[in-house]
This record gives sequence, C-alpha cells and structure tokens, in this order.
Amino acid sequence: MVLSKAGREIMIKAVAQSLPTYAMSVFKFPSSFCDEMRSLVSQFWWGQKQGERKIHWIAWKKLCRPKEEGGLGFRDFKLFNWALLGKQAWRLLTQPGSLLEQILKAGTTPICR
Repeated sequence: MVLSKAGREIMIKAVAQSLPTYAMSVFKFPSSFCDEMRSLVSQFWWGQKQGERKIHWIAWKKLCRPKEEGGLGFRDFKLFNWALLGKQAWRLLTQPGSLLEQILKAGTTPICR
C-alpha cells in the first residue's frame, strides 16, 4: 500500500508516536532506543523500504518543529520521554499523598520485618 505524505504523517502521529506514550511516562528509555525509533519513523516518512536508501531532504530536527514554525510537529522521542517523566515528578511535588506517592513509598519499605 502506498500512502501519501499526509497519510504517512497521520500514521506516524497516530501510531508510532502514541504507542510508547504510557511507557515513556513511567520509564526512562535508553538513548539508543529513542534513536532507533526516530530512525524507523524517519525511514517510513521518506518512503524508504528495506535495503533501499533514500535521501532525507530535511533534517529531522526541522520536521519536529511545530507546524506554526514550519515543521510537521513530529515528536523528538528523547525530549518527549523527559517531558513525561518531568510531568510525573511535578505531580509528586505538587500532590502530596497521591496514589503514585503512596505506591512509590510502599516500594521502599522493607518487606521482611
């Protein structure tokens, strides 16, 4: 199936960038994994198939810019991972006694007494 650029953009945003969102809000992904994800998404965007090499006409950083700034609004996986973890940290700081805090504190108490 051949998708148009608009179809590829929708597919990237709806699938590739939304699937790891929950895991990214809980775990710090290795840089190498984020780079591999970026590489796969980039290859899909430019229409590259296995064994085929296509020219990437625009740097990925430029494609990650918001649409208002001339980009396509793709996510940088590393920055997105840090932002979601920062959001969890902010939640811990601003909502003392939350369920998340209770779970994390329970994990630090010794099991055997």
